[in-house]
This record gives sequence, C-alpha cells and structure tokens, in this order.
Amino acid sequence: MKKYIGKVITYALLILGSFVMIFPFIWMILCSFKTHAEVIQNPPNFLPANFSFENYVKAFSMAPFGKFFINSVIVMVISVTLCTFTTILAAFAFSRLKFKGKNIIFAILISLMMIPFEMLIITNYTTAVKLKLINTIPGLIFPFIASIFYTYILRNFFETIPDSLYYSARIDGASNWKYLWRIMVPMAKPSLFTIILLNALASWNSFIWPMYVTTDSRSRTLPYALQVFTTEAGSLQELLMAASSIVVIPMIILFVFARKYIVNGVSRGGLKG
Repeated sequence: MKKYIGKVITYALLILGSFVMIFPFIWMILCSFKTHAEVIQNPPNFLPANFSFENYVKAFSMAPFGKFFINSVIVMVISVTLCTFTTILAAFAFSRLKFKGKNIIFAILISLMMIPFEMLIITNYTTAVKLKLINTIPGLIFPFIASIFYTYILRNFFETIPDSLYYSARIDGASNWKYLWRIMVPMAKPSLFTIILLNALASWNSFIWPMYVTTDSRSRTLPYALQVFTTEAGSLQELLMAASSIVVIPMIILFVFARKYIVNGVSRGGLKG
C-alpha cells in the first residue's frame, strides 16, 4: 500500500511539473489566435472566440519573418554539418590515435568549457570584423563549427568500441579514415543523432552572437528578429505571441519527436564513468 501511494504521489508531482512547464507554451499559442480585446480581457478566457490566422498575417506583413526563417535554417544546417564533421574527427583523434600530450590537450579543452561564451564575444567579434564577416551568413556560423562538449560525448562512445575491432580492421588493410567512416560512425549513430539534435536546438535559439554581427534585417535570424519585432509591435501582445510561436514551434516539434534519442545518446556517451 505504501509503495502504491508513493507511486501515485510521484506521478502526481510529475504531471504537475509537466503542466507548469508546458502551460506557458500552450498559452502563447492560444494568445496568438486571439484578438487584442481578448488578450487584454480581465479575467482572461482560456480559449479564443475564433481561431484566426490574422495575427500571423499581420506579423509577417510587419517584418519579413519568411526571410528570417530561411536565414535560421541555412545557419542551422551549415553549422550542424560542419560541427558534426569536426566533432567526429576530434573524437576519433582523442579516442584512437596515439600522440604525445593527448590527455593533457584534451584536459585543457575540457577546462575551457568553464569559460562562458559571453567572455569570448569581444575576441570573436574582432575576428569577424577583420575577416569582413559582419552581416554575412558565414559570420553567423564560424564560432559554432566546433564544440568541446559534443567531442566529449562522442569520444566517450568511441572509447567503448573494443580495440580488437580497430586492430582487426587495420590488419585487413583498412586505413584510419576508412575505419572511422565505415565502422565507428555507423556504430555511433545514437550519439551522433543526439549531437545533431542538441546542436540544431542551440543554433536555432542562438541570440547573443547574431545580435552582435547583424546590423540589417537581411541577415537576421529568428530569435534576434523577434527581439527587434518586440519593440516594433509595442503593446500588441497578440502579434508578439504569433511571432514567438513562429520561432518556438519548429523546435518544439523537433524535440517532441526526438527527445528519446537525445536521452539515449547522452546516457550512452556523455554519462560514461
């Protein structure tokens, strides 16, 4: 009986916590379909009187969210592709290759994770100015073409692959390059899928860096464009909710369908030892 009551309390708390986390997103989406009078109504109605896309049409007419969306997709796809490629190479080097100072170098790289990205903004911005990357897609991408955290996850998974498999492949004439792409990468699909999803979420939600390197509307991404739109829309909360839904909904859909892969990949690679 005590175990049954404990389970009931546990699930009740989990359901309550889930509702607290999900409710703001539900309220945002519902408000995006309401009129201005319904949004400021007190006490508020939970559901709109009529589900209309008028707020989305107005938001798109006030700001080129279609262009911002395309910019975000381009930046996300390119940065995820490059970061995944560099992560695979770095993880293979630190897990399989033997060279002097390997553990020391990796320890130094891990220690750099304690430095917040905000402390590197000035240095990265100066580099972007010198390379003439301001207001360009490459300027939005170049700080995110490598990640120590993702390398750490994938390295731990690569180290779980037996050395005998590597030596057998080498005896059969496979080079390090062939062994990496034909054996290790297919075996690491869970961790790679996790890295790709986490990187996609981070790239899509990036705000601080685009704010520094974009000064015109043609090169803005959705998160920074939303901040600019907030000042343009003023107190029209229904338009702000519609614009916010445009930014958030794609990542919510991605997370809902891929959440089990994220947990599985991290548990198999990032939490080793």
